[in-house]
Amino acid sequence: MLVMMEQEYRQPRFAPAPGAADLYLIRHGESAPAQVGINFAMKDGHGDPALHPAGEAQAIAVGARLKNEQFDALYVTKLIRTHQTAAPLAAHLGLVPRENPDLHEVHLGDWDGGLYRIKAAEGDPVYQQVLAEQDWSAIPGAETRDAFFDRVRRGLLNIATAHADQKVAVFVHGGVIAAAMALATGCAPFAFLGAANGSISRLVIKDNQMSVRGFNETQHMDHL
Repeated sequence: MLVMMEQEYRQPRFAPAPGAADLYLIRHGESAPAQVGINFAMKDGHGDPALHPAGEAQAIAVGARLKNEQFDALYVTKLIRTHQTAAPLAAHLGLVPRENPDLHEVHLGDWDGGLYRIKAAEGDPVYQQVLAEQDWSAIPGAETRDAFFDRVRRGLLNIATAHADQKVAVFVHGGVIAAAMALATGCAPFAFLGAANGSISRLVIKDNQMSVRGFNETQHMDHL
């Protein structure tokens, strides 16, 4: 007797839709500490510290975690800490990172060069205002939240347009990751601030629509 088997419907695994770009957003490793009275090296008005030795170890861990992924491109910002963080993975994959002009960290005006960290640690009233308003505008000369979010969105969409149906590693900054997550989810602007140095988040973009697939993966650094 022929026995007819009922069709089974298993739970699906996620895969990006055709035409989507799969972006892995990696925060740079820990950078050199700020010191009172000593500015970081500057680039185009932005503090440009190199990686701390701990950040160099985080970069190596990122490279080891992602070396078996099939990335089609690597992106960095104009700031050296992203270049240094990307270097181990670039060496594994034989890819040359490209700079994106829109994804550098928020410009902090008079507080760039390391002063922002000091003011934050001291609980400065202007820093408290920044947190309360979820906008950097209170800092003299700083970039506004809206201007920053606009350029982050532009940078991400430009990468997505150039890499449809591809997987891309994008080495960026904590503020950029927070902005990307807020743009994708519609949550409060600062809700995702604080991604760990060397962490991996994931954003899938198609037709200007962003979908979060992961945030702040850090298991590859548990041994550090």
